Amino acid sequence: MTDTAYVPPRVWTWDQQSGGRWASINRPISGPTHDTELPVGQHPFQLYSLGTPNGQKVTIMFEELLAAGHSGAEYDAWLIDIGKGDQFGSGFVAVNPNSKIPALMDRSGKEPVRIFESGAILMHLAEKFGTFLPTTQPARAETLSWLFWQMGSAPFVGGGFGHFYAYAPEKFEYPINRYAMETKRQLDVLDRRLAKSEYIAGDAYTIADMAIWPWYGGLVKGWSYGAAEFLSVHEYRNVLRWADQVFARPAVKRGRIVNRTSGAPSEQLRERHDARDFDAVPSEAG
Repeated sequence: MTDTAYVPPRVWTWDQQSGGRWASINRPISGPTHDTELPVGQHPFQLYSLGTPNGQKVTIMFEELLAAGHSGAEYDAWLIDIGKGDQFGSGFVAVNPNSKIPALMDRSGKEPVRIFESGAILMHLAEKFGTFLPTTQPARAETLSWLFWQMGSAPFVGGGFGHFYAYAPEKFEYPINRYAMETKRQLDVLDRRLAKSEYIAGDAYTIADMAIWPWYGGLVKGWSYGAAEFLSVHEYRNVLRWADQVFARPAVKRGRIVNRTSGAPSEQLRERHDARDFDAVPSEAG
């Protein structure tokens, strides 16, 4: 099969939408499109997010901190509906000029601190509470290496494979093959690592697992793009073992559903302002 040839113009111009599921929120400029103040709750941390893999990283971290007894990690998780363009409101852009979720305001100190990019938020929280990030070498370097591996690798899975396989308005062989190959290579990287290690960075559960699990754990468990069979995820036995092990953690189960707006009702908690909010989520049987 040969894809229709495309000849790039000498100068690219934005004269039409790119098409696909997310076409309405894609544009070649930054900055706010409308004035909207962000809500502020009563807790030290104000999270503005959506339950995508990137958003799940942070809510899992908060739930893990609370489960470990860090009561100072109480947080409000406000829904940012990217399908409606909430990320382009002036309040959100003031916290994250890149207009991507998640974004966090740390109001626990004398001056509010903004943190954007999921990896930066994980590091900020880990260092603030002194957990889930080793303080000695070589464990610290190993954890940060895998954290940044995820930050650099996941766009090939989401914006690459996921876009062309699941969301693009037309299916073309070349980009799907290209990004399927890269996604499988990344799964193989993880599988080889997890053949030697219980968790991503070693024997301890860290922010590297919290960052990688929502993307690659979700992929092998069949939650992403309907692509588990297409990618033959059964081949990655060590990743599957690890994915199940991480998902067995109660904090991961809670964090995964915060700010989610899709899936079964038992997998959705649109906003989280108190631990009791989880009590209102229907059970799978219910």
